[in-house]
Amino acid sequence: MRYAETGFNLEVDLTRGNIEKVATDPRDTELYLGGLGTNAKILWDRVGPEVTPFSPENLLIFSAGLLCGTPATGCNRTIVSTISPQTELMAFSMMGGFWAPELKYAGYDKVILQGKSEKLVYLWIHNDTVEIRDASHLAGKGAIETAEQIRQELKQPKAQVSAIGLAGENRVYYASVEQGRSSASRGGIGAVMGDKRVKAIAVRGTKDINLAKPEEFLGLCNDVLAYIKHREENPIKGVMPILAGLGSPQEMKVHDEKWHTENFMWGNSRTRRKDFWNEDIEKEWTDTLEGARTRLISCFNCPMKCGATISMPGLPTYMMKCFTKLTYTMAAYADLDFGLRIAQKATEYGLDGFSAPQVMAFALELLEDGILKQEDFPGLPEDNEERFYYLLDMIVKREGIGDVLAKGTYWAAREIGNGAEAYAHNTIKKHEQLPLKLSMLNPIYFLMYSVGEKINITQIEGQFPQAPFPKREHREKFCEDWIQVPHEKFKQYFIDWELRGENSIPYYPTVEMTCDIVEWQEMMHYIDDALGQCAGLSSFPLKPPYHIHNYPKFISAGAGIEMDEERLTRAAKRYRTLVRAVNIRRGMRRKDEKPPENHWKKRFPELEEKLLDGYYKLKGWNEDGIPTKETLENMDLGYVADEFIQRGILTDEAAADVQKETQTQ
Repeated sequence: MRYAETGFNLEVDLTRGNIEKVATDPRDTELYLGGLGTNAKILWDRVGPEVTPFSPENLLIFSAGLLCGTPATGCNRTIVSTISPQTELMAFSMMGGFWAPELKYAGYDKVILQGKSEKLVYLWIHNDTVEIRDASHLAGKGAIETAEQIRQELKQPKAQVSAIGLAGENRVYYASVEQGRSSASRGGIGAVMGDKRVKAIAVRGTKDINLAKPEEFLGLCNDVLAYIKHREENPIKGVMPILAGLGSPQEMKVHDEKWHTENFMWGNSRTRRKDFWNEDIEKEWTDTLEGARTRLISCFNCPMKCGATISMPGLPTYMMKCFTKLTYTMAAYADLDFGLRIAQKATEYGLDGFSAPQVMAFALELLEDGILKQEDFPGLPEDNEERFYYLLDMIVKREGIGDVLAKGTYWAAREIGNGAEAYAHNTIKKHEQLPLKLSMLNPIYFLMYSVGEKINITQIEGQFPQAPFPKREHREKFCEDWIQVPHEKFKQYFIDWELRGENSIPYYPTVEMTCDIVEWQEMMHYIDDALGQCAGLSSFPLKPPYHIHNYPKFISAGAGIEMDEERLTRAAKRYRTLVRAVNIRRGMRRKDEKPPENHWKKRFPELEEKLLDGYYKLKGWNEDGIPTKETLENMDLGYVADEFIQRGILTDEAAADVQKETQTQ
């Protein structure tokens, strides 16, 4: 018997219209855990570097994390993986809600889509009954509208539906998959789904999930809830309580946006509006948010209430996503009323709330500076806000210049030419980033930005404070009950960190310390993405209820896999290395590992090179960021090393010797 997971994937060949329920190898779960880990293994095995994002051979994998559907608080993430049209690398985007647990209850751990359908379809999964259904009547409909219509059509009000809007159908490179209370937004997941002509996946399940040690597992769950309650009743100075707000709740509960609006960048991430925030704006924005926010909502089995339903007058209700509250507002130099209104339309279209606003602001900058011409924008309104609605429609429908802008700033700039590349300045590995610009280089964030395969800083940071507390005694007090650290050395790193002097940014934390900190933060995110855990209860906040010391117990009691901290750390490093290998095989190298040039005003090129060198050494990679043969073999990834040698990717001495020996034979 399999525990926590079902032991079955659903394989759907859209070209042939074939559906298979396939048993999975429990050994893969032991090695890669599930979720992102086993997704990476499938993509490595089945999607070679010659496969393009819009090739029928590209896979689109919807995976429930290993512990999804169990009583583990907040464990509800769907991990969607494919080859991204934006980056041409592996994309893995997470969405919350109820879809992943429902898939488990239907009897499956993953839905793997391959091939392409000739016509628009949707997939209906109801326990052992799985159908590919015609979706021609849903063409052009919004993502949320589609989900509701499918539920009515199936007479299944409890069905969970992941759907794309028109942006996905038209293969906009930053199209999202919407799922009512969450979305898989980054990396163009929705564009791949649209290319495969799949409008939606609806699922309803009524089966059970087995736990290896139910009583022990429930005790661990109660410990997590007790810790959350303890943190609420005993707040830590300078640290946000776990349920006070992270991500979406931060945006939907907090009215004072002085810090965000004056420090983050407006337009195409170029302009800081110092002294923007005042009492009049605060009152106006507060009234707008209070009038629009109907209620705060949660995902499956979670107390956080980290989403909010928004009802703007005259518009359908929708779920607001994280920082999207401000992204359209800041791109258009507008107000919150505009931001909440255009976000509703963009949600129905199914668009990434980070990329879309920046692409539109980028287009208007090119127009203002004469790189694009007025004739490129026929009928462009004079009103500033109406211009954004106009561009949104042009992009989603791929009309005129919108067909170029649909590819994102990196690819659009190269197609437009005439100096447009200088305006596509806020990307990492071809992907638009959070519109934030700062003064002094931060070594921890430099490294996270540069080497992150997720290519989204909010899905990399956490665990370690962003800056030192002003007084040493406060730092020492913080460390007293810092049980989440994997090693005591992290406490000393923080205690010795100062705002000024020798032990301050950019040369402190030191290169070695920075590499340790980044690896710890990265590891926790990767564990979350395999287990299906919300980062808001684990890898993102300071002192979270889930950490490296109790996660092994959850895996052992839940999945019945013998697990301790050493084994879990090794597993996380294994599939993190495998994600890296997928991207290395697709051409990613050291030259690609850099944040936007203007992210910090003051840069330190020599230090930045040392940081990359130090991180690569810690990981067991060569100077170009490629895992060495020895590292791969130590991680049980010898099959990766063999292919790297065969393809001539590995050029270190050991690999070269093996390659020479092979050629001699």
